[in-house]
Amino acid sequence: MLLGNSESFSINQRIRRSISLFLSILRSFYSMTMRLLDLFITSSIPVAKILLITGIGFYLALDQVNILNHDARKQLNNIVFYVFSPSLVASSLSETITYESMVKMWFMPLNVLLTFIIGSFLGWIVIKITKPPSHLRGIIVGCCAAGNLGNMPLIIIPAICNEKGSPFGDPESCEKFGLGYIALSMAIGAIYIWTYVYNLMRMLANPAGETAINSTSSTMPLISPKVEVAEQVGTWGKVKQRVCSVAEKINLRTIFAPSTIAALIALAVGLNPLLRKLLVGNTAPLRVIEDSVSLLGDGAIPVLTLIVGGNLLNGLRGSGINKSVIMGVVVVRYLLLPILGVFIVRGAHYLGLVTSEPLYQFVLLLQYVVPPAMNLGTITQLFGSGESECSVILFWSYALASVSLTVWPTFFMWLVA
Repeated sequence: MLLGNSESFSINQRIRRSISLFLSILRSFYSMTMRLLDLFITSSIPVAKILLITGIGFYLALDQVNILNHDARKQLNNIVFYVFSPSLVASSLSETITYESMVKMWFMPLNVLLTFIIGSFLGWIVIKITKPPSHLRGIIVGCCAAGNLGNMPLIIIPAICNEKGSPFGDPESCEKFGLGYIALSMAIGAIYIWTYVYNLMRMLANPAGETAINSTSSTMPLISPKVEVAEQVGTWGKVKQRVCSVAEKINLRTIFAPSTIAALIALAVGLNPLLRKLLVGNTAPLRVIEDSVSLLGDGAIPVLTLIVGGNLLNGLRGSGINKSVIMGVVVVRYLLLPILGVFIVRGAHYLGLVTSEPLYQFVLLLQYVVPPAMNLGTITQLFGSGESECSVILFWSYALASVSLTVWPTFFMWLVA
């Protein structure tokens, strides 16, 4: 009898433990689900903002409203190209760059460059598979290569830092250092966009090497039509003549875009202690210059997004873009690049090239998962070709970004924590 009672007690105890374990698992699952939901909402905020502003641009471009018509978008685009984008790059870089930060974050420029090179290679594969029209080749490669390293992370990082249970420690310190990383990332990305991607898109869109610039209705060839005939000279003379010939043919205006020049100036200011004390900071004697540049830079993102929304109208009317092209860009940006990014960043950490700081590693990983850069709309507008198709690709990329910017950052935080 006692044995039967003992067995019954043991069975009841096992049942209670099983129920307790099940309830514990259920609570953990509920807690994880709620955290994922909070993170999903957090990650959706920047995407929702961009889509809302895109919708306003779309409305302003309607024939019934006709405020943001083709000519207006062209003029706005020129202002972005020559004023807003250079100001945004200059203000972000000058505030962030110091000699100490460059030493600490030396791997970041290399990491961003890898995202561009790998993305352009994957974009070339998309072209080979989808076989799009020739004028879309540059757009596809550009969308795969250039990520939005600016306004998207600028909203995501503070939101994640202030999230309960964030693995990045104190929210104030997390936000301070995180915004510094993002500002450097944005400035470096702008340099690569206006040097590497800008010229790559131009060459792919027009193999002849000439690019029509809407603002002046003229051409800005990278290589001038002048051809020189080599003379019968020695080997060294031929080499020297060839170098001089290439130097004469290169049009520096197409290589050094205004944003690139602004970045070089900002680097000079940030790395020079004397200039930095004069221009940057609340106590700088000439801080009004830096404040004015920063104020102009704040207008870049909303105006860019409005232009994309206006161009989207023509795209939805019939851009003729193949769905496989959009799918190819989405797969590259939201699947292949993040997977490769994990191997690159974790491999660099294993080799001692990247510090063990979780937030720094998280920002490096985030650079592989952001949607295409909004500046691509400016570039296509300058070329006068593919504006509507580019807007359609950007629209669908940002519409799907909420899912990607929830799943991957969650995995990244688990990976680096």
